[in-house]
Amino acid sequence: MRAPSQSDIAAGEVLLAVENVSLSFGGVHAIRDVSFDIRKGEIRAIIGPNGAGKTSMLNVINGFYTPQRGKITFRGQTRSKMRPHDAAAGGIARTFQNVALFRGMSALDNIMAGRTLRMKRGLFWQMLRFGPAMKEEVEHRLRAEEIIDFLHIEHIRKVQVGRLPYGLQKRVELARALAMEPDLLLLDEPMAGMNLEEKEDMSRFILDVNQHFGTTIALIEHDMGVVMDLSDRVVVLDYGRKIADGTPEDVKQDQAVIDAYLGVAH
Repeated sequence: MRAPSQSDIAAGEVLLAVENVSLSFGGVHAIRDVSFDIRKGEIRAIIGPNGAGKTSMLNVINGFYTPQRGKITFRGQTRSKMRPHDAAAGGIARTFQNVALFRGMSALDNIMAGRTLRMKRGLFWQMLRFGPAMKEEVEHRLRAEEIIDFLHIEHIRKVQVGRLPYGLQKRVELARALAMEPDLLLLDEPMAGMNLEEKEDMSRFILDVNQHFGTTIALIEHDMGVVMDLSDRVVVLDYGRKIADGTPEDVKQDQAVIDAYLGVAH
């Protein structure tokens, strides 16, 4: 599959549109009248200083928060409210800033948990593990094994994730999200806490996911080198407001971004 070019992205189909979204917690304005879109096949970065509203925006997109104003349009369907379960069933998967895995379960079992929404047999058949349910589980396990091979984590497939180093836990969490076969993958600081080698590996996997599976990706990331290398377009938030939106090169030269974010020490 050919990776989309900048011209493809610029003219591409809008997969998700955020329109005039505002979110407050009491008197604290986390997001203030923000609008932007995510186009099919792109890697879209959301950046800004701490407290800018980046994670709150992801939480709005996947239904964890309901905004007081504005709307989200995903795959042509407009909504003002959605539960996380509905977002997942509709094709939106998510990883978290702090790894959210079942630490007592193996890597394989965690990845299989990502297949749950795609299982058609009811709880009764799954408990029996017999007949149609067994056939279905084998099919889903094969899909999980393909993802394990793709992310090069065969050697830890049976290891309890709580015993894994942080970088591998992040990779297992990515694998679980991919197991959902999402149209839109939300990554909240996928490089956080990683050393240089781990960041390089994760960057390569994110590009591979985008190009091999054609998965549209929106990511929050503080490492500007990673943002500039990976993303097709960047939206910048500051104190809950959008201050810039464009290509990485355009954003890097925007004076408002330099003053609010790029000019501070990292």
